[in-house]
Amino acid sequence: MDFQVQRCTRQCAESQRQFEPEEIFYSVLIIEGSDVVRYDYAAEAWRGPPEGVLGWWKSQMPSRDARKLNWAPNDVMLHLFEELEQQPEHRDMRYVLTLLLVRRRVMRLEEQEVDESGQEWMVVYCPKKEATWQVPVETPTAERTEAIQEELAKLLFADAT
Repeated sequence: MDFQVQRCTRQCAESQRQFEPEEIFYSVLIIEGSDVVRYDYAAEAWRGPPEGVLGWWKSQMPSRDARKLNWAPNDVMLHLFEELEQQPEHRDMRYVLTLLLVRRRVMRLEEQEVDESGQEWMVVYCPKKEATWQVPVETPTAERTEAIQEELAKLLFADAT
């Protein structure tokens, strides 16, 4: 399943109001026909993720004078992904990192499976490593989502020079 994720519209899908610098907003991905569509919502318009949403996240508009951040190299992200496999307490972080790697096209989502116990799994393939992994779908709680975002930002972003 390959799809393009639209960039932030910089305005609320409900009110059409432009986001202000440093404003908190929420984004969702929804399958509409054969397309994956992104909608952005101001915090005051956010009512939680809609039914059947493919994914959602919380973001903050950059300030006008914000410096550009650079992602860590893909090899660093893959190394972290492999390290997290041995840390079951971070299954939710590994799941989020997997979604990021799929979005960045470092990995490809091959299929989704559900085992006998009802656990959902993503099967992903990395052409660079010529490896396939099964990653448990572990959607983090709202509190944990914020902690994961902060931890991944510390590990995977660097100030631009």
